[in-house]
Amino acid sequence: MSDSPYDSPDVAALYDALNAWAPSDDFYLNLVMGAHAVLDVGCGTGQLLHHARARGHTGRLVGLDPARAMLEVARTRTDITWVHGDLRTHTWHGEFDLVTMTGHAFQELRADAEVTAALSAMRRALAPGGLVAFETRNPAVRPWEKWTPVHPQHATTARGVRITDVNDAAPPTPEGLVSFTSTTSSPDWDRTLVTHSTLRFMDAAHLDTLLARAGLAATERFGDWDRSPLSADSREIITLARAR
Repeated sequence: MSDSPYDSPDVAALYDALNAWAPSDDFYLNLVMGAHAVLDVGCGTGQLLHHARARGHTGRLVGLDPARAMLEVARTRTDITWVHGDLRTHTWHGEFDLVTMTGHAFQELRADAEVTAALSAMRRALAPGGLVAFETRNPAVRPWEKWTPVHPQHATTARGVRITDVNDAAPPTPEGLVSFTSTTSSPDWDRTLVTHSTLRFMDAAHLDTLLARAGLAATERFGDWDRSPLSADSREIITLARAR
């Protein structure tokens, strides 16, 4: 199991401030509320499943994440099952109506073999008729070009601390890998927090090839969280897939 860039108390505490509830979360919450048993892969601090319980979901909810620090935050809610690990360390067979992978976590899968293995594990976890839902940023709109110091992100933590997050991305490799450094600072801190990440970008056609290798097929695809169709200039490639 690879180390997570979020597996530190400092980063976990900032995650929710920099990733506030958004239309993407409403999109997935609607899917979760319509499913009896849900596995959220890369659940982070558990926001999605926390909201589902708060909204009255009474079924089985399981969150899986490789970062212990993130799960420590998630475990403030005890009526949800929280599992430390990833799809290589834990296996489920036919147990879930819905498997989600939100927050662009799918892009942390960097090689075709890694993507196919993860998709295959998600398919195995599905009950008959179950659904896999995830998103990846559309490489055609080159979002990494805005991951620069001239496009900072400002946020305020739950404790009222003002923070600024600045990304500095390198050009993509031929394999679609984009590496970047994130520097988070605050006037209330005596030091900055620096993390390094690499994400993979792929187009819908290649994604469909990998889905097929895993025994899945896209049944719906959207270009934004309002369920608008995927187009060349869509920001997202949102995929809902079922077993072939």
